[in-house]
Parts: sequence; C-alpha cells; structure tokens
Amino acid sequence: EALARRIVMAIETPSNYAISTLAHLGLGHLFLGLADRIRRSNGLATREASEPVEGSEELIQALKGRYKLAVVTTRARPEALALLGHLGLSAHFEALVTRQDVWRMKPHPEPVYKAARLLGVLPSRCLMVGDTTMDIRSARRAGAYAVGVLSGFGERRELERAGAHLILDRAASLLAYLSR
Repeated sequence: EALARRIVMAIETPSNYAISTLAHLGLGHLFLGLADRIRRSNGLATREASEPVEGSEELIQALKGRYKLAVVTTRARPEALALLGHLGLSAHFEALVTRQDVWRMKPHPEPVYKAARLLGVLPSRCLMVGDTTMDIRSARRAGAYAVGVLSGFGERRELERAGAHLILDRAASLLAYLSR
C-alpha cells in the first residue's frame, strides 16, 4: 500500500498537467467517466456511490454562514458538479475551480489564486483543507493557510513534509480549531 501511495503521488503532478492541457484543447470530454470506469474496475467507489466524509456536511453547514467557501479540484467541471450535486453540497459553495478553469493544476498555486479571486479575498486570507501533498503545496505556494486532513489519501508524515500548517485527524475537527 505504501508503495502504491508513493507511485500515485509521484505521477500526480505530470498527469494533472496532461489532463489540464487536454481539457484546454477541447479533448477533455474523451476522459469524462474514465475515472469512474477505473474505479469500478478496481472495486472502488464511483462518483454515484460516493458518500461525504463523516462530519463534513455539518462542518460545511457551520462554515457557510461564517466564511466564503470554494472547492478546488483536479476533476473536470461536469464531474465535480455531478459529485457536489449527488452529495447535496452544490449550494454551499460560492466558487468552484476545476482543471478546466486553470492551465496549471495543484501543486501549482494557480487554482488557489483563482478561487481567492472568485471569492474576492486575498490568498493570504484563505484556508485550504486537503488530504494530499498536492493540496498542501498548492496552498502554501499561494500563501494560503494549509490544513491537512487524515481522513483521505495523505499520511501525517507526507502532509508535514509538504508544509501543512495544521494536520487534523478529521475535517470535522476544523470547526473546533476555528472557534478558538
């Protein structure tokens, strides 16, 4: 498992660049649904079978009234919209930045810059929550506060090495942290 994790993390940046380039060339539609086909073939959950991380719905509800919220994802816009719609979360976010909205994806800071611009705030006033080193590096490079969560793909040591300002066991713990 550790080897597989390292391989995925090593190829994430080049593959994100390739996917982004194809989307900008108008060829992104060729890959829509590919992720679900790969997930199905490996016995993993598809977009339709996805469930929110425990406590995340309550967290998003609580944060929505106090902060401007955005999603930054390497997914294609139609896939991201479908997933957010399936989870019932679409209305909670003021901005969505997908691989089709930027030329350079995470770990480049461009997606975070774009989200901040859409929200009308400086990147230095943003807090980005993510579960991969790509999320943490993107946030740090943009000057945003980077929070790593262990309820997803990343491991504590990897997120620390990537420069996370804070690492939480669960995303839902963020509310208590912000209330201090």
